[in-house]
Amino acid sequence: MELFLTVIAIVLFAGYAVLIIYYRQCWQQIAAYQPTKKPNENGKGIRNENNTTKITIIIPARNEEQHIGRCLQSIIQQTYPVELFEVIVVDDHSTDNTAAIVQSFAKRNIHCIFLRDFVTDNLNSYKKKAIEIAIAQSTGDLIVTTDADCFMGNNWLQTIASFYETYKPAFIAAPVSINCNNRFLAIFQTLDFMTLQGITGASVYKKIHSMCNGANLAYEKTAFNEVGGFKGIDNIASGDDMLLMHKIYQRYPDRVLYLKSKEAIVQTQPMDTWKNFFNQRIRWASKADKYDDKRILGVLILVYFFNLLLLLLPVIALFHNFTLSVFNYQSDSYRISIITYWFLLLVFKTLVELFFLFPVAVFFDKQVILWWFPLAQPFHILYTIVAGWLGKFGSYTWKSRMVK
Repeated sequence: MELFLTVIAIVLFAGYAVLIIYYRQCWQQIAAYQPTKKPNENGKGIRNENNTTKITIIIPARNEEQHIGRCLQSIIQQTYPVELFEVIVVDDHSTDNTAAIVQSFAKRNIHCIFLRDFVTDNLNSYKKKAIEIAIAQSTGDLIVTTDADCFMGNNWLQTIASFYETYKPAFIAAPVSINCNNRFLAIFQTLDFMTLQGITGASVYKKIHSMCNGANLAYEKTAFNEVGGFKGIDNIASGDDMLLMHKIYQRYPDRVLYLKSKEAIVQTQPMDTWKNFFNQRIRWASKADKYDDKRILGVLILVYFFNLLLLLLPVIALFHNFTLSVFNYQSDSYRISIITYWFLLLVFKTLVELFFLFPVAVFFDKQVILWWFPLAQPFHILYTIVAGWLGKFGSYTWKSRMVK
């Protein structure tokens, strides 16, 4: 038992540390994209006189009256030429004033369509259907998706368009940041989400595996249609982002890119309760075994079992008092208690992750909250195990719908 735990701990930690350090190196290698800046008529922002890309922004929305107004306001303030983009908001059976708020922006090239006019049967993924319907009605060549609880800087769309016109990618994964307040729950989510964003940039840049977030994506409408859209993944509750990304990657492996630009960052809201946070993460985890991209499965397994080990070691210490070997040197065995072994693994894990996270935090201007990272570590381990397990074997509630 002692030897088994020692070997497992060393192997899992070594694999995890190598992976995280590699992600850091990849993130550092991504060149920050800076579009050519020219003054608009008002002397501010970014303007490209050669812009030709027609863009359709798609926003699925369900009961988002608290957020949709701010989202649309940030879109109409974009520096991108108004004649080159449209916004389609798909109201997903809202029971509040979401649709009325969207319709109040109708003179701003913002359209509201109702999912109930197209769907009569119960679905497992209303969001995919909403996006699919909006794409069918879109006039843009480049589809940009975001969420109703998001907002952006004025140069967001211009930066995406300039990046697209420069490199002609079929799919663009772009950065997302949580609009953090001073509550521990929000800080915890921000740290966790920032970690995922760093891994996203690294993995897309090095083509390690497919990873992105639907709050800030862009893809060619022709590429979406060529891969059959969401066909084959439309019965999966989540995955309108990563599962679609991998379908397009399979067709165009060299045309899936990450846009590393502060101008392109989209701000999203943290979950307001621990229950909603867990439901969100369980929803994300539920698609893990649905990936055709087998490259990511090894990463998920390594991360899950390393965190599981860190959860189990204190439990084992309650029932066993044997010691574990740290290393052997010239027949001298250095042994420590299980709880000390666990503590050292926790410290080393935290240091490795902070080493990775610091340059990511600099990019998102969130270095100040890194002081909270060691405190958040035990909560992160617990939620990783719980969300991973329930994502596979449990169910969750999302937008007032029970999903299995």
